[in-house]
Amino acid sequence: MSELNHVDQLDEQVLADYLSQHLPGFKGPVTATKFSGGQSNPTFKLQTPSQSYVLRRQPPGKLLKSAHAVDREYKVIAALQGSKVPVAKVYHLCEDPSVIGSLFYIMEYVEGRVFWDSSLPEISDNTQRSQMYQQMVEVLVALHSVDIEKVGLSDYGRPGNYFERQFSRWSQQYVLSETHDIPQMNALISWLEQHLPADDGRVSLVHGDYRMDNLMFHPTETKIIAVLDWELSTLGHPFADLAYQCMQLRLPENVGKATGLGGIDRASLGIPDEQAYVASYCKLMGIDKITNWNFYLAFSFFRLAAIAQGVAKRAQDGNASNKEAMKIGAIVQPLATYALQLTEPV
Repeated sequence: MSELNHVDQLDEQVLADYLSQHLPGFKGPVTATKFSGGQSNPTFKLQTPSQSYVLRRQPPGKLLKSAHAVDREYKVIAALQGSKVPVAKVYHLCEDPSVIGSLFYIMEYVEGRVFWDSSLPEISDNTQRSQMYQQMVEVLVALHSVDIEKVGLSDYGRPGNYFERQFSRWSQQYVLSETHDIPQMNALISWLEQHLPADDGRVSLVHGDYRMDNLMFHPTETKIIAVLDWELSTLGHPFADLAYQCMQLRLPENVGKATGLGGIDRASLGIPDEQAYVASYCKLMGIDKITNWNFYLAFSFFRLAAIAQGVAKRAQDGNASNKEAMKIGAIVQPLATYALQLTEPV
């Protein structure tokens, strides 16, 4: 077996030999091409003479505890096969890091459209934009309605207060990833700790990174055909996913890879405002309203900032997936500042 430590390359011969033995129907040779975008788990298109596949791997090098868990990604996607949540088919999980240098899994290559800009400039019709955002709500509700026990995911997360658990995890990981002191993050962490809501008993499968650029739409229709990037999925509080997506939509265009809708006239584009979007979610979920909304939003800003700091730290250490990763660190302070605005009394 061979080990390649470069995050952008795979030993194609070693990979072909391995898959020929472990993936039914696989026939090499194989050409591996890394997808652009994505900061965490490097993702490659594998092309053989007869079929295309997708490979997702952990980045090589020393990793933070519980980070880059491609085995968890594989488990949840496998569990959702045949459910109302659209996912790609998964074929094989390799838990032997000696093959290519880290764990990886193989899934089908799905042909579709991924949109990096939340304002959907590629779509010329307002009705289509509206339908696409409605699809986002419907798929999110389908995800939060999954029967956890029935699909075999009852052990996919820890019991107890989700936000308390997540706050502890990300605040610790943020500290471990710090490259310099950011007063706004310190203030935000302090506020969140003091305002953690009581556990209301809601538990569902949560995606953890539900946003426009992690959804694949049909090549010509407004239908979502695959939810992507399940690395941060777990059992948790459904409002975390909803707030995270709304947080993404609040961001201005110059923060992060997926542009937000901050300052954009949504009505002129056929895109629902936050109140209408949340109301649609509540109606489909059969609930009246959501309390503690500002906490959920502020927590989402904090969590994204902690993730971005982790990317920056990996870039500094030389094992980040994306060459632009160092720039991601620059968004940590603005994210914390946006969150702190939500903590101020009205």
